[in-house]
Amino acid sequence: MSTINYSDKIPNNVNLSEDRTLQRALEQWQPNYLNWWQDMGPEGSVDYDVYLRTAISVDPQGWAQFGHVKMPDYRWGIFLNPAEAERKIHFGDHLGEAAWQDVPGEHRANLRRIIVTQGDTEPASVEQQRHLGLTCPSQYDLRNLFQVNVEEGRHLWAMVYLLHKYFGRDGREEGEALLERRSGNQDNPRILQAFNEKTPDWLSFFMFTYFTDRDGKFQLCALAESSFDPLARTTKFMLTEEAHHMFVGESGVGRVIQRTVDMMNQLKTDDPAKLRAAGVIDLPTIQRYLNFHFSVTIDLFGADESSNAATFYSTGLKGRFEEGKRQDDHRLKGQTYQVLNVVDGKLVEKEVPMLNALNEVLRDDYIKDSVGGVERWNRIIDKAGIPVKLKVPHKAFHRSIGSLAGAKISPDGQVVSQAEWDAKAKEWLPTPEDRAYVASLMGRVVEPGKFAGWIAPPVMGINRQPVDFEYVRFN
Repeated sequence: MSTINYSDKIPNNVNLSEDRTLQRALEQWQPNYLNWWQDMGPEGSVDYDVYLRTAISVDPQGWAQFGHVKMPDYRWGIFLNPAEAERKIHFGDHLGEAAWQDVPGEHRANLRRIIVTQGDTEPASVEQQRHLGLTCPSQYDLRNLFQVNVEEGRHLWAMVYLLHKYFGRDGREEGEALLERRSGNQDNPRILQAFNEKTPDWLSFFMFTYFTDRDGKFQLCALAESSFDPLARTTKFMLTEEAHHMFVGESGVGRVIQRTVDMMNQLKTDDPAKLRAAGVIDLPTIQRYLNFHFSVTIDLFGADESSNAATFYSTGLKGRFEEGKRQDDHRLKGQTYQVLNVVDGKLVEKEVPMLNALNEVLRDDYIKDSVGGVERWNRIIDKAGIPVKLKVPHKAFHRSIGSLAGAKISPDGQVVSQAEWDAKAKEWLPTPEDRAYVASLMGRVVEPGKFAGWIAPPVMGINRQPVDFEYVRFN
């Protein structure tokens, strides 16, 4: 089961040819997917040969091969991790029972909702990034963008396979709807608001792949614990591909910072105006972009108190991050967790049932993980001898979901008045002027080994190739 069959029209390791009805349904969906890719995938890239990695097995060692591929010819397919013999449910009310190989009728609606919501994020990010190839800072970065795009497309395939195989006509209709919604469309937007935000420039893209793809990691990790075994096996392999997306974000922001601090030392200044005149992105602007993307992303975890989260956990549909490594009873009844509220102009902690706070638990796990990468960015600044530190803002800052929605909280966690918020917001969040300046830097650089002036080259190339390798052939 671990080898992927590339002789099939739809590459897979799920013995698709043995289920002709499912195979026909997916083969009917395939041209609609390709039409969506043509309409909403990377703009102007149809004839490019791109140095892409393609999954050839789900073996953790050597699962990918690299080679130049025209993206419309990329072999999107269906890959599940191998089944674990006699896997047991390890949390919730069904703890100790055999994992489900099919969808229990009583959980059908919730499982479908979970899979559709996850599936909706995958094409959404491709749509958000559609125009970025026109302003790439290098061939190396262009290739990384396209790699992220094709793998998000494959993650859509992963969810559509589950919908088609396990949810019949309803699943097929949901699969079609995933191709019909559009990021940012007023009449038919994507389900989650962060996936309707624009990704207008490469600093936004790097922040998105660091912060928002990291949300994907935590959501997929929670689904990889699911009692519904096909969902768990699907998301485990998706996590393998997701790691590269976060690398693109972390290394991308790190290279922007490297170029900035090099220029700060060269010019001996921290004046944003002088640094902008020199064509780099000043650290305060980077901090404001960080504040925006972090706060928008942590909203993706949902309301801090949620009966749906309790239901999903107790019924075994969705676990916690690294559920198996936690030392508790994995049922969580009678346990509590602290969530934040604003009371009498102050942030106060409120104790709520743990099961109802599981969105907050996952959000807090995510925040710890996010801080690690920011500290690595700070080491670049520190190594340059510059006494500045980037910080993730307080988790109550700039929230739109849950009890903190709309509360006016500063990045350091102080409740402020509407007047103070209005006066300081331009110091905390990207201003139209910030975005216009960053946009002004977005010129296209595609000569091998050349990089835009606002970003440093990477330390090494992809798959041990040199940095000046021809990652994209434009034909």
